[in-house]
Amino acid sequence: MRSSPLLNELIVALQFLPGIGPKSAQRLAYFMIEKGHTKSRILIDALSQCLEKIDRCKNCRTFSELEICSICSNIRRDRSKICVVESPLDVDSIEANSDYDGLYFVLFGRLSPLDNVLAEDLGLDQLEDLLSSGNVSELIVATSMTMEGDATAFFLKEIAARYSILITRIAHGVPSGGELEYVNSTTILHAFRGRQKY
Repeated sequence: MRSSPLLNELIVALQFLPGIGPKSAQRLAYFMIEKGHTKSRILIDALSQCLEKIDRCKNCRTFSELEICSICSNIRRDRSKICVVESPLDVDSIEANSDYDGLYFVLFGRLSPLDNVLAEDLGLDQLEDLLSSGNVSELIVATSMTMEGDATAFFLKEIAARYSILITRIAHGVPSGGELEYVNSTTILHAFRGRQKY
């Protein structure tokens, strides 16, 4: 037990962050206290503002300060395509690394009955409303290549089929610059199954 209960409370609170264990939390807490209050107060203010003002976009469910996010409100985006992702981080990654010009739908997870994550927890009823509008011609599935990601993709395929919407899944395979001898068997399998005419 540390001599300061408040410092101990901060260390415990920091451990809820992903990848932060007891030692990392201790280092962060000491750093924030030791390095002066000005930058720590900036952090506190930024976090407070985010918690107070950021919610989910009414259309795609990503984080946004506005009711409709900047992507959904952009008239240049192709509204006939919706890319389904697991998290807002995936949206950021696709936006930064591709030329995709459609819309998104953020699940905030993936189907996992063992963890009590069901279809209603992922907003799939809201997605189905979007698909039933008749404006969407392609649903792009960008879920992870895990058992849960595959189960989610299969569930999305069934929903899209009800509305005769083309469903595609992003390709998974050997990374650029990767050597086959270092690639795992599942990745090689998907790379061969997803091969295209050259």
